[in-house]
Amino acid sequence: MTHSDKRAYFFKIDSTIKRIRSFMQKNLTDANIDLTVDQWVVLDHIVPNSGISQNELGTLTCKDAPTITRILDILVKKELIIRKMSDTDRRKFTLELTLQGKELHKKAFAIIAKGRKKSWENLSDKDYDDLVRIMDTIYANVD
Repeated sequence: MTHSDKRAYFFKIDSTIKRIRSFMQKNLTDANIDLTVDQWVVLDHIVPNSGISQNELGTLTCKDAPTITRILDILVKKELIIRKMSDTDRRKFTLELTLQGKELHKKAFAIIAKGRKKSWENLSDKDYDDLVRIMDTIYANVD
């Protein structure tokens, strides 16, 4: 038996992710930003990919179709994004942030960045590189 056979590394990964999500949600809530962490993730992926399709966004954010649709419906209702009919495919919609969405993203980004800095305290750039390498390897192993 190897170390990985004995350790519940998935539980450690999962519990850490849940703790970070809770920490980030508290930070957003305390800053009076009306976004969930999932809504933030979606907004943050639209910013550098303005005009992205719903399917592409789902792939980028690792969210299934019903989940991404639900989140986008909420963001449209909050007037943070707009869906536009694709110029090239009438069956597709493209997504863009509204001015209100851009302003909220900027405000939320400052809070998220502060939370990321706090969560990475006492860790080095090498630690980050090692974590990414390890997570990428695990991801590839189960792909």
